[in-house]
Amino acid sequence: MKPYKNKTIIRVNDLENSHAEDAVAEEKRLRISVNGKEILKLYCSPTMVRELVVGLFLTEGIIQGNWCMERLTVQYDQDILVDIPAEGEVSLEGGARTSGCVGGMTFERTLTDTVMKDDVKIHKNNLTEVFHDFQKRSELYIMTGCMHSAAVSDGRHILVVGEDIGRHNAVDKVIGYCALEGIPMGDKIILVSGRLSSEMAVKCARCGIPIVVSRAAPTTLAVDIAEKQGITMVGFMRGKRLNIYTHPERIIKQSPGNWTG
Repeated sequence: MKPYKNKTIIRVNDLENSHAEDAVAEEKRLRISVNGKEILKLYCSPTMVRELVVGLFLTEGIIQGNWCMERLTVQYDQDILVDIPAEGEVSLEGGARTSGCVGGMTFERTLTDTVMKDDVKIHKNNLTEVFHDFQKRSELYIMTGCMHSAAVSDGRHILVVGEDIGRHNAVDKVIGYCALEGIPMGDKIILVSGRLSSEMAVKCARCGIPIVVSRAAPTTLAVDIAEKQGITMVGFMRGKRLNIYTHPERIIKQSPGNWTG
């Protein structure tokens, strides 16, 4: 399904008013069922729906037990209908609206006290190049001005980009893609366009993602979670500038300086 529609608008400036065609982001309601019983509704962009649902259920631990991500069905109608066959039990305990937009949901789940330990490192210049590539690939944002973007990188290349009207949805889409494609997350970097909230930090912790990078700022709770879970959190990634909030040892400066991996 196309993620936008062309609408005729009136464009106003200091000199004149004129009619023009403008791309407007599509927003659809997604209704998710488990074994035919509806359990959750949210709003999303109608792309990478399978990946969105898989990512959401993995990062939020909604099904306690066995379920087959490859067998979920997607039906496009007035609403988007998804059904998941599962043997496990559904748990929506602690469900709450996210700090994001368009009715996103998150669920309270206990994180382990285990701190991520790995040998993942990336040079600051490489990170700058990868993030610049990510921003160029945010095609729907460039077209509509109404999308959040997320991507997964191996430190050299962008492996997948997801865009959505909801920033949490965009993250779930790229995580779901990696799960469906069998791409391990323990040595990857997740790139996002929006602010780094506690929900973002928790999603990274649950999937074992060691580095998260955004052009925007983090919240205090996001920084606290990243520190405790061993996640390297980078914000204000703009041009060649960046702020490292936690675990700077994974970011290597190319030339001698005050911090290095």
